[in-house]
Amino acid sequence: MTPQIPEYLVALESTVRPLVAVIALGLIWMGAVRMQAPARSRYTIAGVLSVALIAWVVVAQYLGSQNAYFAATDTAVPTVLLGLLIPLGAAAVLLWRLGSVANLVSAIPLPWLVAAQIYRVAGGIFLALWVDGRLPWQFALPAGIGDVMTGVAAVVVAAQLARNAIGAHRATYAWSFFGIADLVVAITMGAMTSPGLPHLLAFDAPNLLISSYPLVMVPTFAVPLALMLHGLVLWRLRRQTAPTGQMAAA
Repeated sequence: MTPQIPEYLVALESTVRPLVAVIALGLIWMGAVRMQAPARSRYTIAGVLSVALIAWVVVAQYLGSQNAYFAATDTAVPTVLLGLLIPLGAAAVLLWRLGSVANLVSAIPLPWLVAAQIYRVAGGIFLALWVDGRLPWQFALPAGIGDVMTGVAAVVVAAQLARNAIGAHRATYAWSFFGIADLVVAITMGAMTSPGLPHLLAFDAPNLLISSYPLVMVPTFAVPLALMLHGLVLWRLRRQTAPTGQMAAA
């Protein structure tokens, strides 16, 4: 039996989800405008990526609303992990196999790739749900605090990059690794506090909400998107520092 969903959670998710999708679409088209390629080519790849993003959101929303990921027993297989891993795998293949995608991503200003994760401040909802007695503290505290810190720091780090401040790249590396660690901890604690095979904590009040709609959109859309953005930032930083290192060696 699915848990009761508070109205404030529904209101927040229905606001944040389209906002996050708009941010992602904005990055795609920003890259398309700036990349060096014929107009037809760059706008075609941007259109394809946009359709893929929208389809991802629609499929994730449909499966979540149909309780496809919901788990209520400790023998349940954590299918929500499929909703997390499949988009990540697809994004990695696209970046690795399609040079046009890599070129588009390379054209997105790095400060905007970082600033895009301001949406992580919405993770504060985990803290509100914990105070409301709807989430276990083992998950809500690290996930909520880490997300808010990552979202706030994204603006600060992006501003440093935009000003080309001294140490901006080091700060970006630190922010990225912190943000990834926060997501890894949240995924781990989410699995360990939810009904399913990895359930090791919070037996008295298990984490039923995380696999229920609409909160299940976090592990099936918001989290993989955040990991993609972190990965793209690190990839861009490595590409920028590689020529510098080669020049220094020469």
